[in-house]
Amino acid sequence: RMQNSRSKPCSCPSLKLREVASMYFTMVAAFLVILVVALQGSAPRESHFPYKVPLDPQGLLELSWNVSYPEQAVHFQLLIRELQFGLLFGMSDRGEVENADLAVLWSDGHNSYFGDAWSDAQGQLHMDSQQDYQLLGARRAPEGLYLLFRRAFSTCDPKDYLIEDGTVHLIYGILEKPVHSLQAINISALPGGLQRVQLLKPNISIPELPSDMKTMEITAPDIVIPSQETTYWCYMAELPAGFPKHHIIMYEPVVTAGNEALVHHMEVFQCAAEFDSFPHYNGPCDSKMKPERLNYCRHVLAAWAMGAQAFYYPEEAGLAFGGPGSSRYLRLEIHYHNPLVFKGRRDSSGIRLYYTATLRPYDAGIMELGLVYTPVMAIPPGEDNFTLTGYCTDKCTQLALPAAGIRIFASQLHTHLAGRKVVTVLSRDGRERQVVNADGHYSPHFQEIRMLKEVVAVFPGDELITTCTYNTEDRSRATVGGFGILEEMCVNYVHYYPQTQLELCKSAVDPGYLHRYFNLVNRFNDEEICMCPQVSVPQQFYSIPWNTFNRDVLKSLYGFAPISVHCNKSSAVRFPGEWEKQPLPSITERLPEPVPRCPPAPGPQPAAPVPLNLGQLRRD
Repeated sequence: RMQNSRSKPCSCPSLKLREVASMYFTMVAAFLVILVVALQGSAPRESHFPYKVPLDPQGLLELSWNVSYPEQAVHFQLLIRELQFGLLFGMSDRGEVENADLAVLWSDGHNSYFGDAWSDAQGQLHMDSQQDYQLLGARRAPEGLYLLFRRAFSTCDPKDYLIEDGTVHLIYGILEKPVHSLQAINISALPGGLQRVQLLKPNISIPELPSDMKTMEITAPDIVIPSQETTYWCYMAELPAGFPKHHIIMYEPVVTAGNEALVHHMEVFQCAAEFDSFPHYNGPCDSKMKPERLNYCRHVLAAWAMGAQAFYYPEEAGLAFGGPGSSRYLRLEIHYHNPLVFKGRRDSSGIRLYYTATLRPYDAGIMELGLVYTPVMAIPPGEDNFTLTGYCTDKCTQLALPAAGIRIFASQLHTHLAGRKVVTVLSRDGRERQVVNADGHYSPHFQEIRMLKEVVAVFPGDELITTCTYNTEDRSRATVGGFGILEEMCVNYVHYYPQTQLELCKSAVDPGYLHRYFNLVNRFNDEEICMCPQVSVPQQFYSIPWNTFNRDVLKSLYGFAPISVHCNKSSAVRFPGEWEKQPLPSITERLPEPVPRCPPAPGPQPAAPVPLNLGQLRRD
């Protein structure tokens, strides 16, 4: 293991090592970079770990990583600023510390060890029989201890987490006392927390930026972050008068130094063009003082979440803003996550837009896919895995898309608090062709616009089918669709070019069929439920006794009943045509489930920890 060589840094390797390195370098370039860093004891250059996120609210633990698609592996660099007696770092389905897959650094007070472990349903740690977190090196620096390790996306070890596209819930725990063995650790009892990231960033080449590019910062005006756990802050900005049409070609976050762990996500919205002016506002988004008109600022220009990098538009397209028919008013919304309730922390974070007056060939557009915001789509209480599906039908794309089709290059998935998974699939002639975007560990607390690994071409007659999975185990009454945070949504905002008039392509169950469901429930129910037309749909859902029969019939209703299709132009007007009582698209061929690729076994790895020579771990 590498740490044994740490004591002999050597700037000129022997000829033999140089020969080996030259043969090996093409295969595992990233691995060697880290290896050399670990051996020579010099600080890793930032470019080798382009992605970075603080794990804890104080910023004492900082994770950097890179992704090697040829190797199908992630290389991690963990900076521990104040090391006590060790650290647990790992992944789990939704950020639970039980049933987690962990890399552990621990000390018994004399010696230090590193190992791959897993926690059981009680949070008790066990050494993994297959050691898949591979230690690459550890070294002290003035800022703390750097720990370098590697993990394959897929290990085919049943105790390991499968790293896949979408959100990954990272967890950590801090060892404040020496431990005599890994089995003596119960992670449930340790101070720790979770952080959500997209680990597998797309490997996208950065387009060339034009020489006339300008920047504009939409930032909070040196506000004091409220001393409470969660704050949504709203600030109104405006473009200069007479600002002509430009293309936004990239944007990036501007985060005030020291607040990296508090600024959770940020969005810039453009206001509706039908209003000539919007009031100035700078305050919490949920304040009674917030002017009502700010609710008409919903058109997303930019969205960033913790751990995301700069967002680039493809070189053929840009997002238009400015000019006639475009509002001068913008709303910045910042979500501050302040669990340690820091007081008096000032902040001027926001988003920096890069734009050009040299318009690109295409305007980019944003289209909403999924379910219409309506209470007719509901989830019974006590469900752990209930799915709802929204359809953008072949009839709508046939009518609204140009013959040459559109190209989807980015996507932002959206549900409210019960959402657990979201997927959009492209279907052509009844056959599923391609996943547009999927997140099997989706969290409503982590929503970012994600550049897609590959651009998805959509042609007239194609279908875009969006399915959301919900968990309502903690709820005692039905959850209906709607705008409230305890109501639900199922949306995929896809970013595409060239822009068309189609802004919204969604569906919901036919209301007449839902009414028949309520009548059926009433007939089978002992007590009379008032199903009169004057009773609202949410009230009818709230009064249903949720036995197995009523659940199963609702599920099958959503699986066969005709739908009402919203095939809408920008002006919230439907395209001409018959859109009620439309048949559900029939899918005759599904995409096969992806099969995890098992890496070649590196030979029998003993289920034993690796000793590290870190000296005394605790600094007094």
